Amino acid sequence: MRPMLLIVSLIMLNACQTTPTAPIEVADPFDLDRFMGQWYVIANIPTFPEKGAYNATETYRRDGPDKIATTFTFREDGPDGELKTMTPTGFVSDENPAIWKMRFLWPFKADFRVLYVSPDYQTTIIGRQKRDYLWIMARSPRIDTQTYEHLLSIARARGYALDKLQKVPQIW
Repeated sequence: MRPMLLIVSLIMLNACQTTPTAPIEVADPFDLDRFMGQWYVIANIPTFPEKGAYNATETYRRDGPDKIATTFTFREDGPDGELKTMTPTGFVSDENPAIWKMRFLWPFKADFRVLYVSPDYQTTIIGRQKRDYLWIMARSPRIDTQTYEHLLSIARARGYALDKLQKVPQIW
């Protein structure tokens, strides 16, 4: 457990650093309450703990006017692998509800931005100002190729290089 805590701490320290880049476009309009609920991770540029993840989901629940209780779960290294759960807290920005700070480990908060959400709130793209991590998610564990390609084009337009993007197996 201690090595994992150290690794997560180092990731969060790196995540808290600022990088001077052009502001990344976020979802607008954005309805925070409609965004709440369960999302399946379809693809990502993974953080260290997410490498080898299967059946990854992220669930958001309002825990106050500007606070989001988050539950991230996945199976490690296969659909029957050990279930891993993380419960970071999201803090919604006063300037824009699509911009959050995510706290995995006190006192560090990492940048977290809803870059896109479809008009029907069935697909979304989550990223960061640094454009180092990315999550493509949907309300169901699978999306069609055309929708996936559309989401990739949006990520590229937001300034992401997608060479490290990987699909997350959803085998239920």
